[in-house]
Amino acid sequence: MTETWTLAALWLGLALLAGLASIWLRVATALSEIIVGVVAGAVIGTMAMGVDQEWVKFLAGAGAIILTFLAGAELDPEVFRRQWREATAVGLVSFAAPFLGCAAAARWLLGWDPAASWLAGVAMSTTSVAVVYAVMIEFGFNRTDYGKTVLAACFITDLGTVVALGLLFAPFTVKTLIFVGALAVVGLAVPWLTPRFFRRYGARASELEAKYLLVFLFGLGALASWADSEAVLPAYVLGMLLAGTVGRDHALIRRLRTLCFGLLTPFYFIRAGSFVSVPVLIAAPAAFVLMLVVKVLTKIAGVYPVTRAFRAPRKEGMYTTLLMSTGLTFGTISALFGLSHDVVDQAQYSALVAAVIASAVIPTLIANAWFLPRHHLPAQEVVGAENPTASAPTRGKGK
Repeated sequence: MTETWTLAALWLGLALLAGLASIWLRVATALSEIIVGVVAGAVIGTMAMGVDQEWVKFLAGAGAIILTFLAGAELDPEVFRRQWREATAVGLVSFAAPFLGCAAAARWLLGWDPAASWLAGVAMSTTSVAVVYAVMIEFGFNRTDYGKTVLAACFITDLGTVVALGLLFAPFTVKTLIFVGALAVVGLAVPWLTPRFFRRYGARASELEAKYLLVFLFGLGALASWADSEAVLPAYVLGMLLAGTVGRDHALIRRLRTLCFGLLTPFYFIRAGSFVSVPVLIAAPAAFVLMLVVKVLTKIAGVYPVTRAFRAPRKEGMYTTLLMSTGLTFGTISALFGLSHDVVDQAQYSALVAAVIASAVIPTLIANAWFLPRHHLPAQEVVGAENPTASAPTRGKGK
């Protein structure tokens, strides 16, 4: 166990450094963890970090699952019913514009074959629920109608990504039917069962509510993996279905956030950053730069006019657009799927993953620096934003 404990100390040391950097630089912690992962991967090396050890992959995967579940649980059903037109319109165009634009750029500007080009379109079409939700938590937008509408739009975008990946590449087999059927059964049963279970067995020191949720999350994740799907998809669906129950239990949400942000998500974000091969990008930066630029430009061309059509102020519309330009979870999943199934080669994979991770960092930094919609900030966050000395520790504790 010596090696395991040493690696655990290394990873949590990197997470601590990333958390301090987020306070000093006043950026979302998720972004600082990604950047720390890039630097650590280049300096220490992924082999020395143990990124492919099973326990590291499990903690990273568990972080992605629970973070995605929490994002789904933040979707207020009443807000979604009021804002479904805006969320659906933003989400659909956020998927379609970069999907078609990046596929065309890969095919006609980079000369990739058709399959690799479509895979590039899928990987670059995503919006990172993990990054957007982390930013929402950082600034308190998750408690506002605005933040809940953006999270709903993220779900629509990533649903389009998952469907496109499945229709274009993933095999549709009996396993797929079993997975969809099981998800439907759980989706019908859990909203009825959960409040009854919580009323009878909740509020105990043994944290039965958390164990109950983790059983479903990990069980559906295993079934999704068995069916050649992704574990984060049922986690998001389950979170949405339980938004009216779990989402309103603020004490439970706080405990899950402590588990998620305190231990699990640093493994996910740092590991994602470590996959960026800096030497490959320096040697052949064209594909990486092109994919990043085309993704962001097509997102702006598609999403910003839609936000303006729904009467969002210019600054708010651009902030929404830039957040919808982020990518991480489903983008890296799609790229890894392409590599493991010989749809893309190692160089194409590196370019796609680097572009995906860069899209998680650059648009968010720009959004928070110049387009932050301060009129949506909760009162204490507005005070903190106007007083940088006070804001750093407040946001650090909130994370």
